[in-house]
Amino acid sequence: MRRRRAEPRVVSPDPVYGEVLVTRMVNKIMWDGKKSIAQKIVYGAIDILSQKTGKDGIEVFKQAIENVKPIVEVRPRRIGGATYQVPVEVQEPRKTTLAIRWIVDIARSKKGKPMQEKLAEELLNAYNNTGAAIKKREDVHKMAEANRAFAHFRW
Repeated sequence: MRRRRAEPRVVSPDPVYGEVLVTRMVNKIMWDGKKSIAQKIVYGAIDILSQKTGKDGIEVFKQAIENVKPIVEVRPRRIGGATYQVPVEVQEPRKTTLAIRWIVDIARSKKGKPMQEKLAEELLNAYNNTGAAIKKREDVHKMAEANRAFAHFRW
């Protein structure tokens, strides 16, 4: 166990849009410290979003993240030799982290297109409440709903 609560890191807003959310997406996409490449991918994806929707790309981006955020998740809890999947509400920072993680992982798993296009496609799907990231959120919610009987084990 930790001695004390971990302090959340302060993430500075990105230089183009002035949004912390964009920086977090860039950091999630970044591999081997290659931030400029990650920025090109994210900014390119936001540009593609604005072209495809005809709306402000950053607003579409924010709404897509908002649509993917889970409300509840299950966490394992060991009680008397048995491990139960206990549904718990997700805290706000974790909601955002999970949403970004799911979108990036799904975009990475697709094949045959540049990452910009894959990310833009997944964000557009999330914006329209379709796609694999939304399905992932629904699966998490279903799991929590199925294990509602164990909600009294919450800590």
